[in-house]
Amino acid sequence: MNLRVLACALACLAAPASAHAFLDHAKPGAGAVLQVAPGSVMLLFSDDLQPESGVTILDSSGHSVGTGRVMITGNCIMAPLRRLGPGKYRVVWHAVSMDDHRTQGAYVFAVKP
Repeated sequence: MNLRVLACALACLAAPASAHAFLDHAKPGAGAVLQVAPGSVMLLFSDDLQPESGVTILDSSGHSVGTGRVMITGNCIMAPLRRLGPGKYRVVWHAVSMDDHRTQGAYVFAVKP
């Protein structure tokens, strides 16, 4: 089993119940400056998510850098990325909790040259 999928599965077991799905943790996180480009973005929320939730990762030109299918498991969204070069990347997410409340947000991380 892929370690990232396992991490999402374990995280959803420890997730507290709430009325809205707020972003609790992100990897890479907001404002992160990375020496090595990540292979994926993982977002953990405060509540389980519906399949209508999603994430898009954009380069500085506004082009999507995601590859493959975004996975939603419990309170986790996992998005695989193509090989990223140096630069800034914007993560734009929306979460629909099990009680149909919608939250959304965005943040930026960077990869050093």
